Amino acid sequence: MNRAATIGVVLGFAGLVYGQQPAPATQNPPAAQSGTTQTGNPPPAAAPTQPPPGKRQPQAKSTPEYEAFNAARANADPVALEKAADDFATKYPESELRLLLYKAAMHSYQGANNADKVIDMGRKVLKLDPDDPEALVGVAEVLTERTRDSDIDKDQRLGEAMKLAQRAIETVETDVAFPPGTPQDKMDAYKGFFRSSAYTVIGTLQFNKEKYADAEASFHKSIDALPAQPDPVVVLRLALALDKQEKYPDALTYAGQAAGLTPENTQAGMVARRECDRLVQLTRLAKPAACGASTTAPTENPPAPPKN
Repeated sequence: MNRAATIGVVLGFAGLVYGQQPAPATQNPPAAQSGTTQTGNPPPAAAPTQPPPGKRQPQAKSTPEYEAFNAARANADPVALEKAADDFATKYPESELRLLLYKAAMHSYQGANNADKVIDMGRKVLKLDPDDPEALVGVAEVLTERTRDSDIDKDQRLGEAMKLAQRAIETVETDVAFPPGTPQDKMDAYKGFFRSSAYTVIGTLQFNKEKYADAEASFHKSIDALPAQPDPVVVLRLALALDKQEKYPDALTYAGQAAGLTPENTQAGMVARRECDRLVQLTRLAKPAACGASTTAPTENPPAPPKN
C-alpha cells in the first residue's frame, strides 16, 4: 500500500464510524432464566469480545438524531457540509456525532485546499475533543506550512503548531476510535501516518529555526513511523538538514532517495536533483543513479526546502 493509499485509508476511517446507530433497548430476563439453566447449572459464560484499543466510537442517542446525522453527512460540498454540521450541532447540542461532522468538513476542506477553513473545522473538532489526533495534526500542518514571516502572530501560530503536533504523538496511541473488526495492519497504518505527519511538523519547525540536528532527528522519526511509505518531501528535508550540518555523504544518500521518489518535473523532484548536483560537487562522490543528469549549475548553498 503506497502513501496515497494510506491517506485514503486514514480518511476512510471517518466513513467507517458513521454506522453507529443507537443501540436498541433490551429487557433483563427473569432471574430464574438469567442465573441458571433448566438443569440447575449456571449457563456457560459468553466469550468476551475484545474491543479495538482506543476510545469508544461516537454514537447516536436516538433514531432521529442518527437520521439527521446521515442527512448532514451526505453533503459533498464543503460549504454545505459545514452549514449542515452547524445546523446539526444547534439541533443536537449534546450529540457525540457533532465531532464526526466537523471532522468530515475538515477533510472536505482539505480536499478543496482551503487552508483557513481546515483550521476552522479542526478547531471546532478540538473544542469537542482536545485530544483528537486528526484535528491536532491537521491544524498543526496548516499553521506550519501557511504561516508567513510577515504575519504579526507568526510566533504564536508556530508555537501552537508545535504544541499540537507534540500532543498528537501522544494521543494517536490512546484517542482513536477504531470500528470493531478493523484489521491490525490498518490500525497500524492509521497511527503511523499521523505519527509521521506530527514528526514532520516538528522537524519543519525546528529546521526553520535553524535547529538542524533536532530537525534531523525528527525527520528520521517521521520516516521511521511509516517506513514502507516514506514521504519524499520529508526525505528531502532530511537531506537538507544533514547538508546544513555539513554531513555531506549522508545528505547525498537521502537526496538521491528523494530524487528516486519524485518525478523530475515536480518541485520536490527538481530541488532533490539540484541538491544532488551540489553535494556531488562538494564530496566528489559518485552521483546516485536516481539523481539523473545535471540540469542546473550547483549552488553554494542548499536549495530551500519544498512545501508539502
